[in-house]
Amino acid sequence: MQIAHFKLPNNLILAPMAGITDAPFREICTQFGAGLTVSEMVASNPALRNHERTLLRAQYSENAGLRSVQILGTNPHDLAQAARFNVENGAQIIDINMGCPAKKVCSVAAGSALLRDEDLVKRILDTVVNSVNVPVTLKIRTGWDKENKNALTIAQIAENAGIAALTIHGRTRACKFEGQAEYETIMQIKQAVKIPVIANGDIDSVQKARFVLQKTGADALMIGRAAQGNPWIFEQIHAFLTRGELLNPPSKLAIYRVLTAHLESLYSFYGKGAGVRIARKHISWYLRHCDEIDANLKQQINQTIEPEKQLALVRLAFR
Repeated sequence: MQIAHFKLPNNLILAPMAGITDAPFREICTQFGAGLTVSEMVASNPALRNHERTLLRAQYSENAGLRSVQILGTNPHDLAQAARFNVENGAQIIDINMGCPAKKVCSVAAGSALLRDEDLVKRILDTVVNSVNVPVTLKIRTGWDKENKNALTIAQIAENAGIAALTIHGRTRACKFEGQAEYETIMQIKQAVKIPVIANGDIDSVQKARFVLQKTGADALMIGRAAQGNPWIFEQIHAFLTRGELLNPPSKLAIYRVLTAHLESLYSFYGKGAGVRIARKHISWYLRHCDEIDANLKQQINQTIEPEKQLALVRLAFR
């Protein structure tokens, strides 16, 4: 998989997910075989540019591979400034978010709401691509709703603007994450453009990964929710696609070791207080792979405010 002059180790990419794909999680997914990871979306609003939380979202560890930072906004000038700012701070790829369906994002005409304004899309892409000397990628959905599916037009605008790779989530904005992703549109786009196309949406198993690649002809796959508490999905898919090998699920001990390493990384990255709070959702995702956990123990894990106590309770869950 090639994005401009960058050759990725493979064609499996971790999707940008707000509040999830922080530096600790991106590093773990890289260790388990993600060929590229993309940061949480970073607002282009100049007033937020130097905010601590904004800067944290774009941080990368030394072991997380290429640094791809996703930016969000509606103003071409602000987005170009945000792109330059992040490149100056180490970003090697800039990704533009035109796929987020969240109400708070679309209510300000950002994310997938931009798909309704093709002229603005063109201005944004032209401005950002011309503002930086690194590859710019784009993430979109198939359209605003099922009656207004214009992803093919957007893809052609993107190619003409010099976008280096295009990710398509196989749902409209109106679909949010409901129902099943459709891959017909991704296939049509892949046949119509020459830039790399990345398929996204409902890729949650090795068999589904192979099906989506065969159905769409896409150059790569982007995996989002299926990686939550399940970073080894990347090595499982890679083994299946390249060698036809079905890897065994991780053992309970292996899950425990990955989870505790993840927790220690979160405490170090965010500090003890915030680290414990942010860790709770990750713990719940990892625990889905285990036998039924006592409800009282889950409650204690979600209520503790001390890292040492949280680690001790997690150890009890894996006995």
